[in-house]
Amino acid sequence: MIIPSILSANFAFIGDSIKRIENGGIEAIHVDIMDGHFVPNLTFGPELIRSIKKLTSVSLDVHLMIDNPHSMLKFFIDYGSDWLSIHVESSPHLNKIINNIKKNNRKAGVALNPATSLSSIDEIIEEVDFVLLMSVNPGFEAQNFINSTLKKITKLKEIVLKKNLKVEIEVDGGIGIDNIEKIIDAGADLLVIGSSIFKSADPLESYIKFKEIEEKKRKLNLR
Repeated sequence: MIIPSILSANFAFIGDSIKRIENGGIEAIHVDIMDGHFVPNLTFGPELIRSIKKLTSVSLDVHLMIDNPHSMLKFFIDYGSDWLSIHVESSPHLNKIINNIKKNNRKAGVALNPATSLSSIDEIIEEVDFVLLMSVNPGFEAQNFINSTLKKITKLKEIVLKKNLKVEIEVDGGIGIDNIEKIIDAGADLLVIGSSIFKSADPLESYIKFKEIEEKKRKLNLR
């Protein structure tokens, strides 16, 4: 699945941006929540989630890049998040948070920064619906893809298959036309794309192009 990230959209016209790419048949929108502490940037709060939920029927994939995520979790659940990913680096009681998300019938994910080892999720991977691998250092858009992430995706895919888990692999950061096929080949299931869609001359056309590449590649891989 291609998931457009609104971090790269024009904040003054987020509603218009969402409506425009909806015409391409998007299934989810990625929303980055940053608190200026866990990452060096400040973006949205739960009120934006509530506002976006009124504008669209697609799933909201909410990525919490914040300290003490448990303290804000209820707001993000109540205001309309469909998927919630929590960073292992910010959450000493990750199991409790993941169980809380799932108890509220939301998809629960765990997120890892580029330098965080996959071993950090050994005890939680069987509890989550997806794992979000950051392929840039989180905080700002339009960064270059960290190539070592490809090996990390492949290793995680091997773990998922070996354990026979229904866990999807999401990758976020620096994905573009030049590397999307390599990322899919490595084992990614969900591709978060921001700048390459919203900073292009025609976001809808860009989304459709990425979707066509993704669908063609997956058909080839299934043969």
